[in-house]
Amino acid sequence: MTALGCPATAHATTPSHPTLDAASIDAYVNAYMERTDLPGAVVAVTRGDQVVHAAGYGHTAAGKAMTARTPVPVASLSKSMTALAVMRLAEEGRVDLDTPAHRYLPEFTMADRRAEKITVRQLLNQTSGMADSAYPDLTRPQAHTLTEAVADMRGARLAARPGTEWNYHNPNYFVAARLVEVVSGRPFADYLATQVFRPLGMTRTESVDTTDEMPDHARGYVRAYGMMFPRSHPRWFAAGGHGVVTTAHDLAQWLIAQNNRGVSAAGRRVVSARSIDITHTPPKGREYAMGWSVTPPGEQPRQIRHTGELLTHNAIQTLLPDSRTGIAIVANTGMISGDDAAVMLDGLVDLTQGKSPAVRTPFTMKADYVLAALTLLAIALGVLGAVRAPRWARRTADRPLWRVALRMLPCAIPIILFAQLTDLIGLFMNREGTLAQLVYIWPALVIWSATAALAATVVIIARSLAVLRTRRARVLRVRGCPRNGAGDGSPTVRGDALGAGSGAEPR
Repeated sequence: MTALGCPATAHATTPSHPTLDAASIDAYVNAYMERTDLPGAVVAVTRGDQVVHAAGYGHTAAGKAMTARTPVPVASLSKSMTALAVMRLAEEGRVDLDTPAHRYLPEFTMADRRAEKITVRQLLNQTSGMADSAYPDLTRPQAHTLTEAVADMRGARLAARPGTEWNYHNPNYFVAARLVEVVSGRPFADYLATQVFRPLGMTRTESVDTTDEMPDHARGYVRAYGMMFPRSHPRWFAAGGHGVVTTAHDLAQWLIAQNNRGVSAAGRRVVSARSIDITHTPPKGREYAMGWSVTPPGEQPRQIRHTGELLTHNAIQTLLPDSRTGIAIVANTGMISGDDAAVMLDGLVDLTQGKSPAVRTPFTMKADYVLAALTLLAIALGVLGAVRAPRWARRTADRPLWRVALRMLPCAIPIILFAQLTDLIGLFMNREGTLAQLVYIWPALVIWSATAALAATVVIIARSLAVLRTRRARVLRVRGCPRNGAGDGSPTVRGDALGAGSGAEPR
């Protein structure tokens, strides 16, 4: 087992005939970090019941070298661990997966009576009918305990009838974790530690309630325009859904047990093979199981995996059943603008297939430069539109005001886009969030959208003021024309003032 704490070196290259070993993994990860300026990551790779490599690379946001023993948040990889805790109770006969959760957890009530029919299995498979569209948990005040998190749902409704739709929703796992507490009679973190983590040899792994309890308060990095910016993480409630903190060494023990169908690296059976199969098997017609997703039929190599994302960290774990290989990666960059773990996984999967892994980069590294160009273009167009507003106003002086307003409507498009940006990204991610969170997720996109909206606002204001000034000046000119009769007191002749005889209207 190797633990590295040094950054990538310029001469790091992958072997000409790659094999899945510590040297090839180091070479690939170092090359990736050099190309992307990724600050830090931990990687665990296993095959069968052996650890191929567990290591840390680079540094944390606090500047500490990352090693195989560095604690890192794994975000939603936690869901598979919560599911295994529930399966332990099911094996003991204390929980029936197809019994409504309300039977074990009477405090779990919602403003929708259909919630009383949500089964334990539906919670874990995320087919309970709960969804961000009905209860956007990350936009609400964050709970402090599992009891509080479940109580907060009392006024919520379901988005669908239980069992009919799949929606990724963290509160499913808040309820599952609270169920573990109530049925076992022990705090959720204690149950996970004694019944799952320690039996598997995961001695440095724990579950916390909020991101504030994570190392350095989950501080990490966001990427923008090819640069990394350290950012603290807002306090999120995390227990059950995304609250596990672990290490590369312990992730390796976790992967071994998954590929060994419940048997730890030390040969201890922690859960039955049947329980492992259940957690890896989605309902018919779906791809999501209990904290795991399966690749579509025909996609090779076959994988069982799950991603995990905080605003400052991203993680991924995958099992390759055909070779009994497991890979887990955690990077200290945020979602979308980061997503380094998922990109790195593709390279390591190539290694498992005996291929030379190409060092790819997150798509935002290129997209950010396009957005930077669009941001500069928005500024230029805004300045140009404001400068040319008087000329535009003179050209439209003969038109009714309602037509002038219609001509300015296209300028409102960037403003509308910015106002709806979080909703649009939410549709793409199937999650609800806030603009403040979006600044973490993809800073360059927010900067471009905000700049375009500001530029459009400036143009609209400049044109509106120019129109008012032009029309007011025109009225004043009409009223201030010379009187007929050379001061004899006769009234002004409107036809003369308007250029009678010429048919022209003064500008």
